Amino acid sequence: MRSGKTWVFDLDNTLHDAMPHIFPHINRSMTDYLEQHLGLQRPDADSLRRRYWEKYGATLCGMMRHHETNPDHFLKHTHDFPALPEMVVHEPMLRKSLSSFRGRKYLFSNAPLHYALSVLKILGIMDLFDGVFSIEHSRYRPKPDPYGFFRVFSRAGMKPSRLVMVEDDLENLRMAKKLGMGTVWVTSSLQKPAHVDMSVSSIRELARRQFSLNH
Repeated sequence: MRSGKTWVFDLDNTLHDAMPHIFPHINRSMTDYLEQHLGLQRPDADSLRRRYWEKYGATLCGMMRHHETNPDHFLKHTHDFPALPEMVVHEPMLRKSLSSFRGRKYLFSNAPLHYALSVLKILGIMDLFDGVFSIEHSRYRPKPDPYGFFRVFSRAGMKPSRLVMVEDDLENLRMAKKLGMGTVWVTSSLQKPAHVDMSVSSIRELARRQFSLNH
């Protein structure tokens, strides 16, 4: 029997560790894309990638706004992972931990759908989710843009007041709290900002503490 709580999980650095292999690969691929399609020298391409990410929250947003880049073309070429199974790092017992959560579970990621589905398949947890939402579903308006949140929520018929967002990104959690959601920060930090209801070091820890989260 499901509880009234609905969990909304981020993907990268929440359900798996993207820092060692995946994020460096994406950064290189995005720099390659800017170098090739904008005709830039590599240092300039890398600098522009970083600048767009800092200003807009995603390099894609800067490319669409300033260069009329086709988002699907960009995402396909920057999220191509021939060796993805060897690159995904996750905690032991992830499936068992997720299986213990009461209530519905959704994935909401700023990554493209093909990548999100591939990672979930590798993790062996795709069947545990009631829905998967990616950057395409938010019309390329990534978290923490409130438009992206509302697009996903309206599509799924979800009420923010019934949701708990599980994320590694504090700005995404800040918007989630502003919209009325419960918030869980996956982090190694010992700090807990005011807009965070609970901080945990892993999904396993959250599974143990889920019933103490009041929302």
